[in-house]
Order: sequence, then C-alpha cells, then structure tokens
Amino acid sequence: MRKPPIHKSLINAFRGVFLMMKSERNFQLELLAFVVNVFLIFYLRLSNLDTTLILLVSFGVLTAEIFNTAIEKICDIIQPDFDKRIGFIKDISAGAVVLMAILSIIVGFLVYWKYIFN
Repeated sequence: MRKPPIHKSLINAFRGVFLMMKSERNFQLELLAFVVNVFLIFYLRLSNLDTTLILLVSFGVLTAEIFNTAIEKICDIIQPDFDKRIGFIKDISAGAVVLMAILSIIVGFLVYWKYIFN
C-alpha cells in the first residue's frame, strides 16, 4: 500500500484532534485547562523553562487522553458487551491519563507558586 502525501497525513491527524474536541468531554475539559495555562504563561510572564514545563505536561495530558480514547474505542469494537477483561484494559488506560494529570497538577503548583506568591 502506498503512503499518502505528507499533507494528507497531517490533515488526517488534525481531523483526529478535531474529532476529539467535538466528541470527548474529558478532552474538552483538558483543552480548557490548556487554554487557561496558555493565558497564565503570558499573564505571569513565565520563563522559557517554566513555559516548556507547563506545555510539556499540558500536551502530555491531551496526548494521554487521545491514546485512552483510542484504546477504549478499539475495545468497544472488539467486545461490545461487558467483559471484565476489557474493563481492566479500559481502567489501566484511564489510569495513565490520571497519572499524567496528577503530574501536571504537581508541575503546575511548583511552577505557578513562585509567580503568584513572590
């Protein structure tokens, strides 16, 4: 099978992001948190290092949510009925998102603390 041109691959990738924005509530909430972080980056005039840390964990949460959703959708296709093995897969996939979200909160406190309270 021949690979599509790079611009078609990029269009498909961004379509995936827009589908997430349109259909996944958790992604929408995480995207809102990302927008708040971008505002705070400019408002508080974060250093380059602090900006990089915030952006890394923010994109990490969004990426983890995309992988989690993909895993859940595949599981739903493979086994539409309840199956505790599929439930286990979905739970550990969601656990990855939770761990990334916890990391982002910790990094957020460490970074923003010095800008807000100093």
